Amino acid sequence: QPPAFGFLFDVDGVLVRGSQPVPAARRAFQRLADGGGRLRVPVVFLTNAGNCLRSAKAREVSQALGLEVSPEQVILSHSPLQLFSQFHQRCMLVAGQGPVEENAHNLGFKHVVTIEALRKAYPLLDMVDLSRRPKELFPNSSQNLAGVILFGEPVRWETSLQLIADVLLSNGNPGAELQEVPYPHLPILACNMDLLWMAEAKMPRFGHGTFLLCLESIYKKVTGRELKYEALIGKPSPVTYRYAQYLIQQQAEKQGWKAPIRRLYAVGDNPMSDIYGANLYNNYLKSAQQNQVQAGLKRSPQAASPQTEVSLELRNDCNNSVESCESILVCTGVYRHNGAVAKQTEETVFHGHRDFCFDPSLLQASHIVQDVDDAVQLAFKKENWS
Repeated sequence: QPPAFGFLFDVDGVLVRGSQPVPAARRAFQRLADGGGRLRVPVVFLTNAGNCLRSAKAREVSQALGLEVSPEQVILSHSPLQLFSQFHQRCMLVAGQGPVEENAHNLGFKHVVTIEALRKAYPLLDMVDLSRRPKELFPNSSQNLAGVILFGEPVRWETSLQLIADVLLSNGNPGAELQEVPYPHLPILACNMDLLWMAEAKMPRFGHGTFLLCLESIYKKVTGRELKYEALIGKPSPVTYRYAQYLIQQQAEKQGWKAPIRRLYAVGDNPMSDIYGANLYNNYLKSAQQNQVQAGLKRSPQAASPQTEVSLELRNDCNNSVESCESILVCTGVYRHNGAVAKQTEETVFHGHRDFCFDPSLLQASHIVQDVDDAVQLAFKKENWS
């Protein structure tokens, strides 16, 4: 019997904690795999990590689970940038850590400048550590930047915040002094909105969402205007879930499974990214079936446009077989429950990005279980699958 469902697994807090596998993860994947180690159900690993290559994350997950995971099964926070081809020929500033330049090129961007290269091109801009001030000039310093890609939180926040602001305030030419602040500013593509994430420490760590919050606050304080995004991707953005669905359906076709994929099960530990995102996408699927567009977004049209386009695409996609995306919350990461019975998620403080509306119902998981093995068993039971 071919599967009519697929899984979207978060990684940090669900399958691993820092470098350590969650004990239930291997048990879960022993259920999902056949005797030869091949998955019996389509699976995508949907993580907001972005400071590595897709192939490296696939190796990391393979090692944690004890089975082979291909890069095509991994969606990093920036993976959907492949779809934003209108920016691929522009000269873009890229910020974050890890192989940002290689990631950008792999996604289709032809001309990128790193924060480090910009710092060398304009040595008077970075006042964080004067001992690092370079003597030589960057050869392409005359080339104007046409946009900014924020891949993830950088190592030196002050340097990145300063230079990104310089680029926005100078309309892409940080060596110039403009009489007026340009507005609207250059387009910004931001990946990963997580305020917090769970590593090996007892308390959650600051994520890229915290860095975005700093940048937004500084820009508004300096200019009196709102920072706007051309796109916000990574969970909980529907763009990311639409891309995940596409990969799930591709996997099913590649395996020769004839049954259309009807249901997705999204397993995560973070109510604000994993649960909110899955529930928001579930709403999109329902509204697509009803031939309506219902967006869970507010504020500027620029922030809403990529997500709204996804909804329009779903509405007009007659071949879209997926009917629902159920959210399953595990208690091995950001979310913990007290006592034996898991209580419903109650967020008194909104940890989501400012451009997503605070709808408490979107933080309520379809199901709360102890760990990822319980999540797989629950989905199997609902699907009458053994």
